[in-house]
Amino acid sequence: MRRLTATPLAMTPIHIIGGGLAGSEAAWQAAQAGAQVILHEMRPHRGTDAHQTEGLAELVCSNSFRSDDWEGNAVGLLHAEMRRCDSIIMSAGDKHQVPAGSALAVDRDGFSAEVTARLEAHPNITIAREEIAGLPPAGWDNVIVATGPLTSPALAEAIGALTGEGSLSFFDAIAPILHFDSIDMEIAWRQSRYDKAGPGGDAAAYINCPMNREQYEAFIDALLDGPKAEFKDWEHVPYFDGCLPIEVMAERGRETLRHGPMKPVGLTNPRDPTVKAHAIVQLRQDNALGTLWNMVGFQTKLKHGAQADVFRMIPGLGEAQFARLGGLHRNTFLNSPKLLDTQLRLKVEPRLRFAGQVTGVEGYVESAAIGLLAGRFAAAQAAGHALEIPPPTTALGALVAHITGGHLVEGGSFQPMNINYGLLPPMEAPRKDETGAPIPLKMRGRAKKRLMSVRALADLDGWLAG
Repeated sequence: MRRLTATPLAMTPIHIIGGGLAGSEAAWQAAQAGAQVILHEMRPHRGTDAHQTEGLAELVCSNSFRSDDWEGNAVGLLHAEMRRCDSIIMSAGDKHQVPAGSALAVDRDGFSAEVTARLEAHPNITIAREEIAGLPPAGWDNVIVATGPLTSPALAEAIGALTGEGSLSFFDAIAPILHFDSIDMEIAWRQSRYDKAGPGGDAAAYINCPMNREQYEAFIDALLDGPKAEFKDWEHVPYFDGCLPIEVMAERGRETLRHGPMKPVGLTNPRDPTVKAHAIVQLRQDNALGTLWNMVGFQTKLKHGAQADVFRMIPGLGEAQFARLGGLHRNTFLNSPKLLDTQLRLKVEPRLRFAGQVTGVEGYVESAAIGLLAGRFAAAQAAGHALEIPPPTTALGALVAHITGGHLVEGGSFQPMNINYGLLPPMEAPRKDETGAPIPLKMRGRAKKRLMSVRALADLDGWLAG
């Protein structure tokens, strides 16, 4: 792994607005390159609808960084690329991981505390606890706006006025968290899907709550009939498909949840292995102590008064006590393909560079990845030279290429995107193995993904060396 050297450079400081995952990663990368950084975070002076602490890089929606499989999953590949780039987010995540099957999940409080402490201790970083209302001062000539989906209204309005583009918005839902000691483990059991071990080696990282057909149908009825949060300012509420409320999924068809977050495949109830559950609700560990568990995929817009009643219908959760109920908050993002150049700078005012979810990437890891690149781009600019974006064959390069021009199609609209292999240039799937024997069709996809991942890491190494 190639690390940047933190030798202070004679330059004006880089101002970074927002201390979430993208802003924290950007600050780290720029400071490691030798730049002087001022990181502006408005909490605790001004709170948000979703944050609960004043810590940097606070995770507010889910504690999972998703798959850590670099050979067969695009987000796992992104993990690997970021680790090679000395990512503070990945380093802190690895240090504070909790069991989650094949996913990388973290203790949210420990993770945030780790990132905060390391940024506070960096000699090139100053943390200013203040809100930047409206556009940054004109004298700031190298700015990264990493305000994320919870951008303050004043700044969002100023950016909209500057660009002439109304910012696009969608609603993001938060899943409930409950106390472990209120789960009935005489009904539920521990098992990861297909017994697949995760980064920590645990093949029983999830708690599973089974439903038969009658229980499932009653649960769907309760979801559909339960009172929902209403948004009077919005005639139509757009959602990101990767974070749909369960009620919205249920409205698309009564079987939708059985093929989504409640799918029963790959799981066997040890108390009665011969009986297959009709549906299964999974819980994922939410903190290192294992005292809090997150309802996987159960983002919801049910009103708080109804949530406990509906979710206690789930077998094993009849006496569940909730540490946090679900909710909704509005996310904001730019029409980046039209507004940003390949260096993530605003075309109409290049002193402003953007990072994180506000650019139109979705997910914690993707947000931090764009912050990583923004920090490096800003440090290179401050030092008087330009840094090329990573090759499009890498996950990092594919993400920035997508948000700065790879999405626009005639009649289409720009929407948030997770990293996926479809953003990378394709490769031909191998048809034979090393012995010359034909590879079954269902195995070629995995082999193709591995080839693309190997190519990505090799090309990233070349970019870092250059």
